[in-house]
Amino acid sequence: MDQKQDIADRLAAIGYIADGELATALVLMDMLKRPLLVEGPAGVGKTEIAKALAALHGTELIRLQCYEGLDRSDALYEWNYQRQLLAITAREGQDAAATEAHVFSEDYLMERPLLAAIRRPIAPVLLIDEIDRADEEFEAFLLEVLSDFQVSIPELGTIKAVTIPRVVLTSNDTRELSDALRRRCLYHALDFPDVDREARILLTRLPGIDTTLALQIARLMEQLRRQELSKVPGIAETLDWAAAMVGLKISRLEEDRTAVYETLSCVLKTREDRARISREVADRLIGKVA
Repeated sequence: MDQKQDIADRLAAIGYIADGELATALVLMDMLKRPLLVEGPAGVGKTEIAKALAALHGTELIRLQCYEGLDRSDALYEWNYQRQLLAITAREGQDAAATEAHVFSEDYLMERPLLAAIRRPIAPVLLIDEIDRADEEFEAFLLEVLSDFQVSIPELGTIKAVTIPRVVLTSNDTRELSDALRRRCLYHALDFPDVDREARILLTRLPGIDTTLALQIARLMEQLRRQELSKVPGIAETLDWAAAMVGLKISRLEEDRTAVYETLSCVLKTREDRARISREVADRLIGKVA
């Protein structure tokens, strides 16, 4: 069995269904020791890739959630200023140089995700989530860290990586990322799954679901995503809705169209989308997939 099929099977065993291209990208990620940039719309399972990798390798998942205004201290390290002030007060009257060396020691260093990821004795999975929400300045800083896997702390010097983490970056494609970052990473474009793959996800994550129902739900989700919704439902919404169907003991969507329509609150999350999918529209879509 080749490496691609092996990793796909191992991921399926822990509940993540990967297609051939993603499985290949994960094999190359380990082979080439490169970060993996996963780009696609919200809700397609980008973050789940990192979670599945951590479970696959039995290691820690360290997550850096990006946002507008994220800076180095939020991502790398901070000093515990309150403890430092207490220590300075307690050492009042002692040698100033010794006090400074004491309060700027490892005991007062607060690790943030990037520093934590390179200091673990067992290589973790580092998830840099929604990198497109951070600004270009932070992206340039991140590129420097990912290139050298070492950081410089003025008071302590250069800290080199104990282990090299597996790095997964995700982007919702809300802004164009730099060419330098793209060149540093392997790339995988992730979209909403096709019907067969989404049905497999349901069967894997909800073992009690009927196969026919899983296929019907996957087909209906495909139809819903074509309806020009303001918030396109993702895989998590599909799982919630399927769990609701199972909980209501519905084995076919056509059995109880009222219940199907009323439980669309699991997947339609805005007033506008709820109004767009009227009872008549829902009945028509159910008729297509039943």
